[in-house]
Amino acid sequence: MDFSKVELAPDDQRFLDEVRGFLAETVTDDVRRRDRETGDNFDEGVHLAFGAKGYLTADMAKEEDGGFNRLRQRIWDLERRRVHTPWVTWGTTTIVAGSVRKHGSPELQAEVLPGVENGTVRLCLGYTEPEGGSDVAMCKTRAVRDGDQWVINGSKMFTTGAHNCQYAFLITNTDPEARKHKSLTMFLVPLDTPGIEIQGIRTVDGDRTNIVYYSDVRVDDKYRLGDVNGGWAVLMGPLNEEHGVVDAEGDGLQDVSILVHQGTMMATSVDKLAAIAARPGPDGRRPLDDTSVAYRLGRNIARVEAALSAPHMFGRVAIAQAMRDISPELMDILGPASALPIDTEGAADDGGIEYIYRWAPLCGIYGGTLEVFRNMIAQHILGLGRPNYSPPKAKTG
Repeated sequence: MDFSKVELAPDDQRFLDEVRGFLAETVTDDVRRRDRETGDNFDEGVHLAFGAKGYLTADMAKEEDGGFNRLRQRIWDLERRRVHTPWVTWGTTTIVAGSVRKHGSPELQAEVLPGVENGTVRLCLGYTEPEGGSDVAMCKTRAVRDGDQWVINGSKMFTTGAHNCQYAFLITNTDPEARKHKSLTMFLVPLDTPGIEIQGIRTVDGDRTNIVYYSDVRVDDKYRLGDVNGGWAVLMGPLNEEHGVVDAEGDGLQDVSILVHQGTMMATSVDKLAAIAARPGPDGRRPLDDTSVAYRLGRNIARVEAALSAPHMFGRVAIAQAMRDISPELMDILGPASALPIDTEGAADDGGIEYIYRWAPLCGIYGGTLEVFRNMIAQHILGLGRPNYSPPKAKTG
């Protein structure tokens, strides 16, 4: 394997320099501090600056339509991660925008897509319900037709970014008597519509998500995406993208799995911890001089590298599980000061591992729980059949 530095062509090197300079000016320490305080994973000033520069359009469009080529897309992805750009809301926006292009009417596309490109329109995912768990098809939010409009009632949990978005990609039940995958209809609901209430929820890692209530919300039929009761077909593309089950390109310029952003932050924290362990203390000894510390640190570094190398859904499970498993052990290596969060005086590693410890449970839930993905791997990749959750039969005789 060749680990030598990649030499870029002059035009690509200028692009890299331009992106680095722009990000240094735009994604500042103040932006990162504000993001930690709000937990939004979004900064409107940064987002609008990206739109004005044309980066949002280039990130979303195909190369032949003015988008980044494959190499520049990789440069862009790596550089914005390196500076910890608040990015989650753009991720949901691009997922939904693809469905608007594919299933939306020309009128709806004209209303939504120009604003997506300049940053003034953001889109969020309205899937999970308070009692629905990871099975989005178990949808109870009702949409009832009333002439040229639909009346929507229900609620959605974990609608991350709703308070910073203009539309929600909403899954509804339009035929309660039908089979669950034949009863769904998708809408792109304007979030300023009367009857919508957004309430913030803080997760254990400090992020903000939302519960959104829909009470007699009226939307025109133009906001419907796809056929009535044909929502599952509309939803499959975005779900596959969110789950990370899309096929990778063969040029090596793509993340091998989803959650690589989270995995990279984990690796960065582990690297910082390794540097601390190699630093002599007041007595001249390094923590690494203790063979148990060296063994435990090496074992966990190997675990991180293996997780980052795992492809497809395997990588999603491996990264999230690695975060859960290694963070408490690495905190133990650092000692009590590792429990102090970022920007706290005395924090052993400026709160890096402490944050990974709190973030790990959430990474095993994003887009579906680890158990769901293990079942998907078992069924669709290993061919082991559907799990049987029915209670065991009572013994007779």
